[in-house]
Amino acid sequence: MRKFYTCASILSADMRNLWKVSEELEKSGVDILHFDVMDGVFVPNLSFGFPVLEAVNMSTDMFLDVHLMITDPLRYIPQTIKAGADLITFHIESSSDPYETIAAVKNGGAKVGIVIKPGTPYETVLPFMELVDVVLVMTVEPGFGGQSFMKDMLTKVKALRKYIDEKEFPVHIQVDGGISDKTASDAVSAGADMLVVGSYLFKQKHISDGVEKLKRAVYD
Repeated sequence: MRKFYTCASILSADMRNLWKVSEELEKSGVDILHFDVMDGVFVPNLSFGFPVLEAVNMSTDMFLDVHLMITDPLRYIPQTIKAGADLITFHIESSSDPYETIAAVKNGGAKVGIVIKPGTPYETVLPFMELVDVVLVMTVEPGFGGQSFMKDMLTKVKALRKYIDEKEFPVHIQVDGGISDKTASDAVSAGADMLVVGSYLFKQKHISDGVEKLKRAVYD
């Protein structure tokens, strides 16, 4: 089975003590901290701003994966990098020019990924595969945590994995939405190697228990 990385989405975490959450994540076996930025326009919800990202960055040495669910990501790339992002993913459906956005992230020294919503054909992002580090396939409608996994999105994951492998591009496939011990194996089997996990992980008594359950579900 393909190796995968666990990306913990703190959108589902206890916001009363981010320092404690960050500490627990570091000790739990989670690989990456996933941070959602929403503007209430591109998606119908508001989430964290850059001061919160900066505070999280100061409280942990974990790799920070920042998902920009905003209308004009290009405008905020320098601010996102300054606040501590190691990887920035942005939506192909946003108003920013994809080539300019990718270049801005790379010039800022961060890794870059491109995201597609459930209704967006996977072919839309193929021209950018040789330029990015990650392609993120949303397996729920972006904007809210706790939604059910859309299994039909795995067709996109399989198609992207086939394309990436044939071209020998060093691109990770990330999936985000509804990941649990019931869905993780299907996602990894389809070709994903980065799993964004939110509600499932933070509902566990200990985050490490959730990480272990995911690994057993995929590898056993």
